[in-house]
Amino acid sequence: MSDVAAAAGVSPTTVSHALSGARTVNVATRERILSVARELGYVPDRVASGLRRRRTGVVGLIGDNIAETPFAGRIIEGARRAGLEHDVLLMVGESGGDPEAEGHLIELFRAQRVDGLLIARMYHQCVPRPLVPDDLPVVLVDAVPEPDWLVDAVVPNETQIAALACERLTRAGHRDIAYVGTTDESRAAHGRLLGVRLALDNAGIALSDRRVAFCTSDAWGGRRAGGELLEQDNRPTAIICFNDQIAMGVMQAAARRGISVPEGLSVVGIDDLHPVADALDPGLTTVALPHSEMGRWGMARLIERIGGAPLGADQAVEQLPGWLVERGSVAAPVR
Repeated sequence: MSDVAAAAGVSPTTVSHALSGARTVNVATRERILSVARELGYVPDRVASGLRRRRTGVVGLIGDNIAETPFAGRIIEGARRAGLEHDVLLMVGESGGDPEAEGHLIELFRAQRVDGLLIARMYHQCVPRPLVPDDLPVVLVDAVPEPDWLVDAVVPNETQIAALACERLTRAGHRDIAYVGTTDESRAAHGRLLGVRLALDNAGIALSDRRVAFCTSDAWGGRRAGGELLEQDNRPTAIICFNDQIAMGVMQAAARRGISVPEGLSVVGIDDLHPVADALDPGLTTVALPHSEMGRWGMARLIERIGGAPLGADQAVEQLPGWLVERGSVAAPVR
């Protein structure tokens, strides 16, 4: 700062005021100072500034399976972009789903004096409170807190997402619709099955037990469950799948039986998983999950809490909607 002051012909105090905007400086003087600072490559000392403001401008994000989850990057990118809009730096850590490792990361982030924490899960679930001090703001992403933990959270609106997939099929004229769900006991599993039932009920269509199958959340499970549904007498004209990997298996089961998609069977997935959904032939019509939007919402709410917004009546579990991604796996039913 002294070098900038000497080159600009002003005092270090004037340089400080011009760079921080804390006090008014003559426009011409401020422009001269900024020009000199750029020429000299001056960068403000964030640590010193943080000590004065009692903030560092750094936020930590802890994920439980970032390396193996295809959607993790979208959550991180959404949070990162929202942070940059407020000059906040995002620091990312991976716990591998180990509570002990998560606790260690929390201590490391606290040692770095982060202003707050985003705790992200790679699928929608309920989480217990970790050992986080009361004065450290926390927001959950793709997770909800257990009842004894008062904290902001953001998750996908699972019911709306599944209903949207269902409505795409009923809009195409399908009345005989099946659903392939997951055997996982997750909040997403319950929410999506509920969404399918509600949407079909609203359309005046009954979802019979024989039109519901459950399997593992992968293509192998989809091939097995899809095969069972397609072997039934008067097989369904359309199948909604819990995720895109199951949908891929269902399409493979159809191909093995000489049933073309979408002419003989319409299929809709959930996730918009790349490169699965867009690499299939035909491309998979699916409902995208709001991963980037959850990261952005989480960071924006965390910045509000860091700024002093009290956690109380406006404590929220925000549910963000998905949206339909139209490709080529839906057509009007033949019968």
